[in-house]
Amino acid sequence: MIVRLGRSSTGGATAATSTSSSSTNGITAVLPDSSVEGVIVTPFAQVLVSMQRIRNAFIRLTAAQVSNKYNITTVFDSVPTGNLTPDSSDYKIIANETLEELEWCLKQLENIQTKRPVSDMAFSKFKRLLNKELNSFGEADKSRHQISAYICETFLETEKDVETNEEIDSMLERRRSSGQSHNSTSGQDTNTTSKRQASGTGDQNANPNTTRTPDTSSSVSSSVIKTRIGSTGSMSTESRKSAQLNDSSGLLTTKLPSSSKLTSQNVDDGNGPFLPIHGVETPNDNELEERFSLCLDEWGVDIFEIDRLSNGHALTTVAYRIFQKRDLLKTFCIDPHVFVRYLLRVESTYHADVPYHNSMHAADVLQTAHFLLQAEALDDVFSDLEILAVLFAAAIHDVDHPGVTNQFLINTGHELALQYNDASVLENHHLYMAFKILTEKDCDIFANLGGKKRQTLRRMVIELVLATDMSKHMSLLADLRTMVETKKVSGSGMLNLDNYADRIQILQNMIHCADLSNPAKPLRLYRKWTGRLIEEFFRQGDKERELSLEISPMCDRESVEVEKSQVSFIDFVCHPLWETWCDLVHPCAQLILDTLEDNRDWYECHIKESKMKVTQLARPKLATAAEDDEEISTTSGNT
Repeated sequence: MIVRLGRSSTGGATAATSTSSSSTNGITAVLPDSSVEGVIVTPFAQVLVSMQRIRNAFIRLTAAQVSNKYNITTVFDSVPTGNLTPDSSDYKIIANETLEELEWCLKQLENIQTKRPVSDMAFSKFKRLLNKELNSFGEADKSRHQISAYICETFLETEKDVETNEEIDSMLERRRSSGQSHNSTSGQDTNTTSKRQASGTGDQNANPNTTRTPDTSSSVSSSVIKTRIGSTGSMSTESRKSAQLNDSSGLLTTKLPSSSKLTSQNVDDGNGPFLPIHGVETPNDNELEERFSLCLDEWGVDIFEIDRLSNGHALTTVAYRIFQKRDLLKTFCIDPHVFVRYLLRVESTYHADVPYHNSMHAADVLQTAHFLLQAEALDDVFSDLEILAVLFAAAIHDVDHPGVTNQFLINTGHELALQYNDASVLENHHLYMAFKILTEKDCDIFANLGGKKRQTLRRMVIELVLATDMSKHMSLLADLRTMVETKKVSGSGMLNLDNYADRIQILQNMIHCADLSNPAKPLRLYRKWTGRLIEEFFRQGDKERELSLEISPMCDRESVEVEKSQVSFIDFVCHPLWETWCDLVHPCAQLILDTLEDNRDWYECHIKESKMKVTQLARPKLATAAEDDEEISTTSGNT
């Protein structure tokens, strides 16, 4: 499958000898003016451009016959002609420039000899730029150090492992050869699929050992999860006692209703062929139907309103409508009743008392991923199984989130950190919970998948959910940027997605983008999500203070400056990610990038205007939509 990069020019370019080469410090490589927009910043693409120039210079200096045995395409369509003699000044200039560029390439290859070349080189550059930018805050500004620590500790990590999947490749090829298409609007957004009852059983044991999961005989199987904070590890005795004495900060308990209870209360008992249009009965079916008809496929859905209209079932209703619209229930013979039952179990496993990482966030990420899949540049790129995997992963990616970070669990010696050896602790737990619920009675939505498909689906879901670990951010971004720039400088302006490794890389970045999409949503929604996330951080900081632990960056309600943190968060995390995604699917994501930049400007304008006391700033109000609208209109006059 070939995807045209929207920001690539289709015009040719002549490789003039005066074209500036890759900079000797390895930061940028300037392309010919009429070729690809912008500069190339990723190391691999820089080396590729330089080698293309060296090839052209060699041809000109030696008058070698070009056979193009390897069918090489470059951004330079032709080689300048003209006789050059070794004694001429032009010959010596070109020879010296070519030697210099070749030496630069050799130096870069020395630097990128390790397994993680792109992200490792990007890390040091990123940190230099971050520190330089934050210097403007002044040495005495406490927020400068908090923001730097938060971004570096949260979004920088180097380990990532992506496997090639031949099964997916062959499935995609079979689908293409049969002429099938999975455009998001091809499925009928009706309840007709819910009339079909799936039959038969699947291979419930076809799960690869891709990730480590707790023993299935653990307390989770009894539908109760207990996680004691501070009960293990190297904490002081006093802190441990404090944690044990305070249930509000020391014990997180999730009671999961049984499947039978959910079935009798929320889902058709299976004897009848019909389900409500949204999967579950809601007090506002007509109004909810109107909302979904208008905005299910659009950017910036108000999930808070959907949650209100669905009586707290935003995740179930959004997932049911999206899966129906994409005809995934029919394609994979998923029993609609089992599907709804599973969704309700997952939804109930999210913690409603966690301000941010709850079922509404999951619904928001799911709908955002659904929107991103609609990009014209990605039409007919992914197999149905890949689409099923990314949507399922979005729905379950934070299930049973306790409202604290991975680092908090590690610092407190939590049992989950011990179980997963400090590696993507929460992400591994979310995966365990999602797959564990599948084993419960009448909850296996993949029962009719063959063993091999089920294995492949499981592995993809694992790779996708692990990609939501924010410490993987720089690796994901660097790899995506390298992919985009490498295809640009290949000269064809096309992105080849025929292999699974490239497609799963894009899907990982897609779910990562969806997880970091709040700053690019309409300002009113962005501010509500920000208030919730900051409050969740502050609650963690309160627990850390009670346990006599060092308070994590951005978690101290006595010193955090929200406006500054959001500007830096957008500048160094969100904008580079969305800009790269925009390059991939241009122009489909341009509105997203514009909204992100507008929101960034709004927060920057309020840095100096904000004269609120620290205590007021540290407790952001979780305002209603109407209250937010009123506040924004009186504060800024526009959004």
